[in-house]
Amino acid sequence: MSSFVKLSPITFYFISIICFVLANVIREQSVPVYYLSLVLGLVFFFLGLYKRVNSKK
Repeated sequence: MSSFVKLSPITFYFISIICFVLANVIREQSVPVYYLSLVLGLVFFFLGLYKRVNSKK
């Protein structure tokens, strides 16, 4: 978990973009994986946003 905290906000944004692209590609084949990828993308996006806001303080 400590290595997860050390990641920069841009890494979280990049992971969220990968999740969104994966969700778009998988949409027709597997609906549960599609929604899981969307949720993971949103989680990583907000984690990156949270880290960016906290690093400016």
